[in-house]
Amino acid sequence: MNVRFFASPTITWYMARLFLVRSFAVLAGLVLILQTLDLLGESGNILAYPGNGDAQLWTYVSLRAPQIVARFLPFAVLLGSLITLATMNQNSEIISMKAAGVSAHQILAPLIVASILVAAGSFWFNDRIVARATATLTAWDNANYGPVPIDRGISSNVWVRDGDDLIHADSAGGRGAATTLTGVTLYDRRGGALQTIVSGTHAKQANGGWLVENATRFDVARGVRAPAPGLVIGRGITPDRFTLANVDADERSFGALRIAIADLHAAGRPTGELEAGLWHKISGPLSAMLMPLLAGVAAFGLARSGHLFIRAVIGMALGFTYFVVDNFALAMGNLGAYPPLLAAWAPPLLFLLIGEVVLIRSEE
Repeated sequence: MNVRFFASPTITWYMARLFLVRSFAVLAGLVLILQTLDLLGESGNILAYPGNGDAQLWTYVSLRAPQIVARFLPFAVLLGSLITLATMNQNSEIISMKAAGVSAHQILAPLIVASILVAAGSFWFNDRIVARATATLTAWDNANYGPVPIDRGISSNVWVRDGDDLIHADSAGGRGAATTLTGVTLYDRRGGALQTIVSGTHAKQANGGWLVENATRFDVARGVRAPAPGLVIGRGITPDRFTLANVDADERSFGALRIAIADLHAAGRPTGELEAGLWHKISGPLSAMLMPLLAGVAAFGLARSGHLFIRAVIGMALGFTYFVVDNFALAMGNLGAYPPLLAAWAPPLLFLLIGEVVLIRSEE
């Protein structure tokens, strides 16, 4: 009985090369088409800002393309697996390997190992490039594609509620007592009616609140604006309410998101949605490992029977069903209906079992 993981080095390198070349060729085609369509829809908003031109369009492409790559890499692996296996079946290469005593799992082993490398690269790419690009693009979008300071450690456009009052900061940076606010505005409301508006250039912690620099107070009823030196607002508001007010799992690396979750835990704030996003940063790239298994149905069965196309469709349906279930589980995790671990890991484990069952049935 042949119990080796790989059938032979020659078959392993041959199949892995075919799989990787076709997967990345599909990915390049998808990115080119989708980036073009996305740019056509967004170019009007980018060019609407005075002074923007070709350079800003290319900047948008450089920030948007990593997001498209990260989102559609598993689709490309699925299609690359289907093309590779269906072509080899059509050319009777699969039949030749099975006649030589190579099992179904040994046939798929080179593709699965290659997909592990793709998953590892995807995790690194998402953590080091996509998270930063997403944060920068979000900040640029919030500024209506105008000039914004690029600082990955700063939260922009932050709103915090203090009783009836609302406090807005253009940006918040730092941690703990070193937190500083820029472009601070306090909307003082009583009984739902706006009374005064306090504005300042900066604010820092002092006397249990936030000392506003260059503060001015506008009295809404009288329509009078006057300086307000030494004004302290937001007494009792902790820094984490500003720095962690807009935590987005997609905009932070794995390590930075873990720190943000720990800070939120310490502040007694809910973190279920972020924990689901944290685990999905691992389970998402690992979905590439499932694609050859789900596409394996296209490898077996006689091509001359006329069922090869149907088998390829079944493999594609299994792959796309996985993405639907994965997105549904993640949405349930964000809503708090599923525990974070279940939301992130249930779909991969479920479709791992489904893929194994389909593979065994197909081989029989």
